[in-house]
Amino acid sequence: MPYQNLLLDRDQAVLKITVNRPEVLNAQSRIMREELDITLAEAAEDDSVRVVIIAGAGKHFSAGHDLGSPQELDDRQRRPYAPGMSGQFKRSWDQNLANTLRWRDFPKPTIAQVQGYCIMGGLILATSCDLIVAADNARFSDRTVRWGGPHVQYSSLPWEIGVRKAKEYLFTGDWIDAAEAERIGLINRVVPADKLEEETMALAQRIALQDPFALRLAKFSINQIQDEMGFRTAITGAFQAHAISLAYRREQHGDDFERSMGTDRARRRDEAFGDHR
Repeated sequence: MPYQNLLLDRDQAVLKITVNRPEVLNAQSRIMREELDITLAEAAEDDSVRVVIIAGAGKHFSAGHDLGSPQELDDRQRRPYAPGMSGQFKRSWDQNLANTLRWRDFPKPTIAQVQGYCIMGGLILATSCDLIVAADNARFSDRTVRWGGPHVQYSSLPWEIGVRKAKEYLFTGDWIDAAEAERIGLINRVVPADKLEEETMALAQRIALQDPFALRLAKFSINQIQDEMGFRTAITGAFQAHAISLAYRREQHGDDFERSMGTDRARRRDEAFGDHR
């Protein structure tokens, strides 16, 4: 089917899905997430697809959640959630947790191909993948605490980099550059930016040589081991903390608190910490 926000390419057994919203730094609208959900569901049933790469068009993988593009605002008007906290909770659950857990449990290997910004919603998407290959210009961050919240909706960072490092990067909102991300285990490989597509595809093709059922079992086993360690319970529990913060941020900024988190405010906020996007 045709998509508004995605480009699909096949190279033998590898399906590459590219989020194609470079004009908004691949910010993630509801429509974009729904299209990705549909595409992955179809790829799960296509026996000819063995590995999936998820990429972002342009200079950046994803600047995070879409808080106000024309597409997102029009979609919210046409398909509104219930007003107030209950609607905000459901929207956040549907768009940022339930779907992400489905992507994490997708029965085939997935690789995030990351360049430039990988912020908040971008970090959610990348960490839902099995592997992350990053360009040497990639920069990661979860700046939710700077917005008055605890962390993003899919709070996997403690599982990715350990408790102490997760606290450091949440408490400060600082950038994690590609070299540091590899050192602390957030990503698998750092490659030169001009080799990112080539190196990611080479890794995907190497994985695609394996028996697909064996790959499926390997992924299932590792995810199940992680779940037995408490991953799924912790992720869904942490979402409740995020949901509580929605009420707090509405109290601080009014019902339209998302719109208050614009680029000017973000710049002023980040300059206080000595950095900005």
